[in-house]
Amino acid sequence: MTHLQDGVILRPVAEGDGAALADAYARNRDHLAAWEPARGDSFATAQVQEQLVTRLGAAEAAGRGLGLVLEHDGAIVGRVTLSEVVRGEFCSARLSYWLDRAYTGRGHMTGAIAFALGLARDELRLHRVEAATLTHNRASQGVLERTGFERIGIARRYLRIAGEWQDHVLFQRLLD
Repeated sequence: MTHLQDGVILRPVAEGDGAALADAYARNRDHLAAWEPARGDSFATAQVQEQLVTRLGAAEAAGRGLGLVLEHDGAIVGRVTLSEVVRGEFCSARLSYWLDRAYTGRGHMTGAIAFALGLARDELRLHRVEAATLTHNRASQGVLERTGFERIGIARRYLRIAGEWQDHVLFQRLLD
């Protein structure tokens, strides 16, 4: 567990977090809708979230992922995930993250990502982490830049976000 600021802590995702994650997603449905894939109603249920926690736990056990949550007063208020870890010559992972609307703009995510990058380097022994943001998501781009990511290009129609194929700015952070 790591303390960020204002009583927010960063800790590993754990079995039993499904209900708190479901609450967080339900509370932030409108806030996250513009930045994430279209989600069905079942996504913000404890059962679906607990299944995703279990999958992430299996990926972590196999060295293919890492999940952290930001928590304040017992409520989950954000998440940082390293996924799609590829070993061998590539030695890379993909970073994704989100933060509760009530906690944006206060440096919580910058601190959480900086901590996650240390784990990626020291525990997962990765060479590179990549991330992508919508071209108009300046706040997210700022977080990546503050944590040492560099822009590497634009990916046209990269991901289907909010029901539409949208362009993304690609970033990378070299860890060694």
